[in-house]
Amino acid sequence: MGVVILLVMAAGVAAMLTRRLPTAFALVILAVVIAFVAGAPLTGENSVLDTVLQQGAPALGATMIAILLGSWLGRLLDETGIAGTLVRKIVEFGGDRPVVVALGVLGVSTLVGTVTGSAPAAMLAGIIGIPAMIAVGIPKVTAAGTILMGIAAGVPFELPVWQFFSTALELPVETVRGFMIKLFPFALAAAVLFVLVETRRRGVEHAWSLKSASAKPVSRRKQLGDAPWYALLTPVVPLVLALGFEVAILPSMLAGILFALVTTTRPREMNKRLLRTLYGSFEVAAAPIVLFIAIGILLAAVKLPGAVEALEPLVKAVSPQNPVLFVLVFTLLVPLCLYRGPLNVYGLGAGIAGVLIAAGIYPAVAVLGLATSYNQVFGVSDPTSTQTVWSAQYAGVTPQQVMLRTLPYVWAVALGGFCVTAASYL
Repeated sequence: MGVVILLVMAAGVAAMLTRRLPTAFALVILAVVIAFVAGAPLTGENSVLDTVLQQGAPALGATMIAILLGSWLGRLLDETGIAGTLVRKIVEFGGDRPVVVALGVLGVSTLVGTVTGSAPAAMLAGIIGIPAMIAVGIPKVTAAGTILMGIAAGVPFELPVWQFFSTALELPVETVRGFMIKLFPFALAAAVLFVLVETRRRGVEHAWSLKSASAKPVSRRKQLGDAPWYALLTPVVPLVLALGFEVAILPSMLAGILFALVTTTRPREMNKRLLRTLYGSFEVAAAPIVLFIAIGILLAAVKLPGAVEALEPLVKAVSPQNPVLFVLVFTLLVPLCLYRGPLNVYGLGAGIAGVLIAAGIYPAVAVLGLATSYNQVFGVSDPTSTQTVWSAQYAGVTPQQVMLRTLPYVWAVALGGFCVTAASYL
């Protein structure tokens, strides 16, 4: 039975890789098939309808709300001009010094990455940042990679990500936060190293064109002027509350939303702006919310007693227990999180993580280390991730070019995460 489940998983990966099915649909179908193969009844306890679908769909509800609030805050950063102002101030400060401009845009991207992820984060930092970097002579691939490396450096402090791993792996938020703090120096060091090495290695390119930039609309706030200086503190408000005062994730994000609103909006316009940005955030958050519904369903399926019993001996046989082998094996497997591969945590990787925990192969916190380390690679170098596609196309290059340039750096981040995991939890 375990072999059959593995074959079903392989078929699911193939369906996602070949784009025959959207990821969310493939995960739901995969979950239902796994449940039936594992001997789950149609209804009742540990069943397909009542356990996998009914209980699995809302299992990541807190994560979905956090994603929505992050999208809402991202909308406010865009509409109020906070993100654009941050980038413009950095570009003005950097002048015609390419490395200074790139490092400044990297810093803004990191801040934005703590608020929201995916394509919205890339757009907030990149709409102004990418043309500015290319204008001072930074190569197009390096400009796109700088945005992505910056967002990835902010991901360890992205509160919706904390909520996702806390719920999916059934770990306290404090545990997730503790590991993310350990992962952050690796992500930041790799991002800074990327800028310093790539801007010098590739040299300055003064001849440039950016076809996609001219097609992008100019935001209203950009025409009206800069956001107030004190409003620029908005991205750090949720972090200060969550990290410094240990306020819960959702209230921390709501505080950031209110701070952005109060510091940029006249009282008589607040209601309209609140509703407009909230409704706009649903459009942005729809795709990840659907994906998290599917992930919850898949997690419920792989945690069924029949699935755990079938998969435990197979997974245990191929899972390294020695810390050195653990680091070596999972480092070599890094490419399997690209192209929506089986180790992508926002796909089948979530199911594999669930199996590793449910079968007792590794402690949950060690699985956290694996999943978050792979996530650093996926968020930057996967040519199918929305932020990578957007950044590459906006800069006028291909996602594959960005992947080849950034992969060595994020591979090193994953290696660092694995080393911390092995040293601390195995």
